[in-house]
Amino acid sequence: MSDLIKQASQQLHTLIVDALGILVSEGAVPAEPIPSFTIEIPADKSHGDFAANTAMVCARAFKMAPRKIAELLCEKIALEGSIFERAEVAGPGFMNFFLSRKWFSDVVSTVLDEGENYGRTDTGNGKKVLVEFVSANPTGPMHIGNARGGAIGDCLASVLEWAGYHAEREFYVNDAGNQIEKFGKSLSLRYMQLCSDKGQQLIYEHRNDTDALCSAIFAESGEGQDFEMPEDVYLGTDIIEHAANYYHDHIFELKDVSEEDRRKALVDYALPLNIAGLERDLKKYRIVYDNWFRESTIHAKNETKMIVDKLLESGKAYEQDGAVWFRATDYGLDKDFVLRRSNGLYTYIVPDIAYHYDKLVTRGFDKAINVLGADHHGYVPRLKAALNAIGVDESKLDVVLMQMVRLVRNGETVKLSKRSGKAITLVTLLDEIPIDAARFFFNLREANSQFEFDLGLAIEKTSQNPVYYVQYAHARICSMMKALAEEGINIPEKADLDLLSDPREIELIRHLASLPKEIDSAAKAYDPAKITKYAVDTATLFHRFYDACSVKNAETPELRDARLLLCLAVRQTIRNVLTILKIDQPEKM
Repeated sequence: MSDLIKQASQQLHTLIVDALGILVSEGAVPAEPIPSFTIEIPADKSHGDFAANTAMVCARAFKMAPRKIAELLCEKIALEGSIFERAEVAGPGFMNFFLSRKWFSDVVSTVLDEGENYGRTDTGNGKKVLVEFVSANPTGPMHIGNARGGAIGDCLASVLEWAGYHAEREFYVNDAGNQIEKFGKSLSLRYMQLCSDKGQQLIYEHRNDTDALCSAIFAESGEGQDFEMPEDVYLGTDIIEHAANYYHDHIFELKDVSEEDRRKALVDYALPLNIAGLERDLKKYRIVYDNWFRESTIHAKNETKMIVDKLLESGKAYEQDGAVWFRATDYGLDKDFVLRRSNGLYTYIVPDIAYHYDKLVTRGFDKAINVLGADHHGYVPRLKAALNAIGVDESKLDVVLMQMVRLVRNGETVKLSKRSGKAITLVTLLDEIPIDAARFFFNLREANSQFEFDLGLAIEKTSQNPVYYVQYAHARICSMMKALAEEGINIPEKADLDLLSDPREIELIRHLASLPKEIDSAAKAYDPAKITKYAVDTATLFHRFYDACSVKNAETPELRDARLLLCLAVRQTIRNVLTILKIDQPEKM
């Protein structure tokens, strides 16, 4: 796994330090400690491939003008045998360095040699990272926010894997607590409606059409109507459908049992179906989790009590008016908050504390990363403070806060599915647009940015559609290779890559070399959008090169062969990037 840009930067740092050593030994500069200096890649490549501010930061220590220091360094720096061909002094003392042709040739060779592993780094050093994302409430279908969170979380885990981390994906199933109580109440009410005289009439009228039955019951659920529902229940048609399906199989079996038993039976029936549906729909979205962690396991092991007892024993929590409060103000928060209510029930944050204790202590992950909606911004400091209080390093928990998505078509906001008239869910979205487009589009912007998802653009087969544009670059290379092979021109095993000297070729090769750095940058920032941007930039630079530098009709067969290998390296790079994003790489379009 090679990062040629990183290696070049390290070599340059060594060359500069060695040159400083020579200047000190010759008495040209005083023997003072060398301040830390930076090596970076200039935005304007006419200023070189790398630039160093060494002379600028040494000016005070050496009591010498920066430009004079830079000139002395350029005289003494030994570039012979290195990957740099020359150095220049610019302005008041900037030092610019230019890479040799061999370096650019080595980039193409490295991409081809490393193949499907090109871009991988060992930055993570095998550290265990758990990425938790989506974790949608299992009492209903996944919404558009879950669709964005799924794409971001899954691609982030892939980026971390490519950066050398051991990354696992986890879905936290909220199968306990208030939402399950609400789920049971909702199911029970709908089941009893079906058992009523009006319900029996509707069942008879729609006996062969469950969808029509559900729609009829839903239509009768408004205020003052036969099936009026209270405010503290779930009103979706999916609840009616579960109740209707249970009734179909069991008729009046639960009509005369206690409310508690009825709710339990209906939850035991419907919840596994919902969880299986979540798993099925996420697999369709190309997301496969390593772990499905159930909240109920925390309660079964009494870990909520363990957390609260631990905080009470250490004095980090206190009792007041029969409730247990966490001393959040001791950790810089505005006010303390309740852990256990006076009725003995735990607040929602307690199982979350226990869950993260399980992640970071019991299972020993080095880092836990949660992808959450932006509405959790107040929740995160409370969770981190509580973890700190029970002895868990809060810096081991990082949270990616994600803004919601606005769906648009022809510039207008879209809220309903054309098919059903219902709010668009993950499933209905994937019925309308390709999975490739969904995964790519949801990663076009940094998670904490507002995002408009253009449904019309997502299905366009034009260069305006970014995922189509990238896939077309891959297909264009494949088609070219096939056409040349039919004419008897095959890909050579070797070529004189030093012949690739056109500015467009150099710009493209330099970009290919930056993939490992971009992967590390995306992993560090928890931002897969850097990878989609890299993919689009790769396609742009390839199309620019291909349109200006003929491959088939190159000036010489040797140059043609070199360009063929460059195209092969571009194709491999695009394949690797789209593999990270779990997006198809078509060979023809």
